[in-house]
Amino acid sequence: MTKKDRGNFGSKLGVILASAGSAVGLGNIWRFPYETGNHGGAAFILIYLGCILLLGLPIMIAEFLIGRHSQANTARAYQILAPGTQWRWVGRMGVLAGFLILGYYSVVAGWTLEYIFEAVSNSFAGKTPAEFISSFQSFSSNPWRPALWLTLFLLATHFIIVKGVEKGIEKSSKIMMPTLFIIILVLVGCSVTLPGASRGIEFLLKPDFSKVDGNVFLGAMGQAFFSLSLGMGCLCTYASYFSKDTNLTRTAFSVGIIDTFVAVLAGFIIFPAAFSVGIQPDAGPSLIFITLPNVFQQAFSGIPVLAYIFSVMFYVLLALAALTSTISLHEVVTAYLHEEFNFTRGKAARLVTAGCILLGVLCSLSLGVTKDFTIFGLGMFDLFDFVTAKLMLPLGGLLISIFTGWYLDKKLVWSEITNNGTLKVPIYKLIIFILKYVAPIAISVIFINELGLLK
Repeated sequence: MTKKDRGNFGSKLGVILASAGSAVGLGNIWRFPYETGNHGGAAFILIYLGCILLLGLPIMIAEFLIGRHSQANTARAYQILAPGTQWRWVGRMGVLAGFLILGYYSVVAGWTLEYIFEAVSNSFAGKTPAEFISSFQSFSSNPWRPALWLTLFLLATHFIIVKGVEKGIEKSSKIMMPTLFIIILVLVGCSVTLPGASRGIEFLLKPDFSKVDGNVFLGAMGQAFFSLSLGMGCLCTYASYFSKDTNLTRTAFSVGIIDTFVAVLAGFIIFPAAFSVGIQPDAGPSLIFITLPNVFQQAFSGIPVLAYIFSVMFYVLLALAALTSTISLHEVVTAYLHEEFNFTRGKAARLVTAGCILLGVLCSLSLGVTKDFTIFGLGMFDLFDFVTAKLMLPLGGLLISIFTGWYLDKKLVWSEITNNGTLKVPIYKLIIFILKYVAPIAISVIFINELGLLK
């Protein structure tokens, strides 16, 4: 397969929205508010923004330039830039990470469809907090319902992927990302006008630096890293579809702004609503599927139709955020199979979809009927989460920063970032300094902390 046969994004807007869609996911709408709730609110957000600028964006630019210069899937990219070296394993690890993440991520993505169904059928109305807990536990441990939903979610992802880069990924991003923004803004408007919502707004806007310690910095760095989808091959693969005149630095900043904007607005949906009914939104994984349905019912108890609309829109928002991410994860592996094994795009996509359905079902069953089967004390779902989020992604990000900062020819890096000298990039030296020194040290600290070795 030649480079001319590869798809490309058809517009600058498509580049930004598709890349932003890759970064925006469930982590923005669940993990960010949860981390914010655990680490002091506004103070955490300020530190998080600093981490996005100083850590996330330079590594994103590095992934972009690796992908665009090679014009190849993330595995072949390293073989082109470092032929005959062991660097090829960085790309292959990214492909494997994408495949494993899609396997277990599809389980949670499928849950969003179940909750859309429950919201639309008004099943939340009249439930007690205990009933919300019981309902979620019963559903998540069911052997077939979650499997059905995750299969449907992966088939929807497959449908978009087989249409190609411009007609599938780009076109869907141009529809889903604006829809996602509209839903977020409507939900924010509803949430901030609730009685007692001001306490939640204050929590998000008034920093309390007395709660800031080393854990807050580590939490912010980790959230910035994972929120931007770094180290899993998505951004590198998407960048291989960029045109040569795409401004990599500006695109990275645009993606970072959109990703952060979505995360902060998610906080403005969840915190005011939760504070208005006296609930602290730091409930971890149960926040989205146990705490929030209860919050919505309580917050709009006087106007049941608003509780209904709010619940439906929120879970549609979650599903859209999940879908933009599953598309990018699927594309990483599909592009690899398509180009390395000369499969048609359709055949490559079918293999990925089938493989991820199998992995997803195994992960889903590990939360119920096969929960007693463990590897290293972890069920399949938790094992995949641990191996990817705490091992593969930090290691991938670390190696990407070292590869770009230390291994790649400086002329190649300069040429890609400045588009052969046609763009002025005043922060070029700062980007290189961060990739060579700051990012490797910061990611190493995150890596060690995530493994529980930093006390």
